[in-house]
Amino acid sequence: MNILFLGDIVGEPGRKGVREKLGKLRERNKIDFTIANGENSAGGAGITPRIAEYLFAGGVDVITLGDHTWDNREVLGIIDREPRLIRPANYPEGAPGKGMVVVSNKAGQRIAVLNLLGRQFLKFQPDCPFRKVDVLLAEVAGQTKTIIIDFHAEATAEKIAFGRYVDGRVSAVLGTHTHVPTADAQVFPNGTAYITDAGMCGAHESVIGTAIEPIIKRMLSQLPQRFILAEKDVRINGVVVEVDENTGKAVAIRRVCEVVEETKV
Repeated sequence: MNILFLGDIVGEPGRKGVREKLGKLRERNKIDFTIANGENSAGGAGITPRIAEYLFAGGVDVITLGDHTWDNREVLGIIDREPRLIRPANYPEGAPGKGMVVVSNKAGQRIAVLNLLGRQFLKFQPDCPFRKVDVLLAEVAGQTKTIIIDFHAEATAEKIAFGRYVDGRVSAVLGTHTHVPTADAQVFPNGTAYITDAGMCGAHESVIGTAIEPIIKRMLSQLPQRFILAEKDVRINGVVVEVDENTGKAVAIRRVCEVVEETKV
């Protein structure tokens, strides 16, 4: 089974790029299931019901979120009624929505998708992702062996430690949040595919999707600036994970980068 995972979709450039290129990506890579992180898809902050439906209609099967889940409060109008939209499972008890879903693709293959937040360097402290994943894996036991985790975190060490912690118990741990694709895609010894960050879907002539000058001004002056989404050099970044559905083990993982609109020099 080939699973396509797309990194953080950033604003209109990212979501339009995904709609434009996803069909070809799926066909070229013989994709059976697609997951995308949509926590920055609404102007770089959160997601709305309209955008979620736009991405689902474009071929995304499950949308994961992150620390910006609640930035756009329109999400509250969909997160409890749309099972394919999941938020980090280690938000406090009682938070709207859920952090795990088990769904079937068109071939009838069942896939579990889990969403978790790291704790290092975030503005708030969610529940422990290590302990929470143990609870989730107990819940999903017997439903499917194909288990994909979007681990949305800042610290590289925390991501790697989490991947090692669940090695052999899940099919893949795919990092999001920092928007910069890393060069460490690999399959761990016990069969879990891993990458520290899958990158972003958005404008790459930017600072992680945002216009360059306001970021530099803020760095120099330490004064607040109005951030604007960048628009040039739009690329779609992610990974393709090949999973043996009989064992749930990853066979391979490789990065994909699709240029939507390259900057003209």
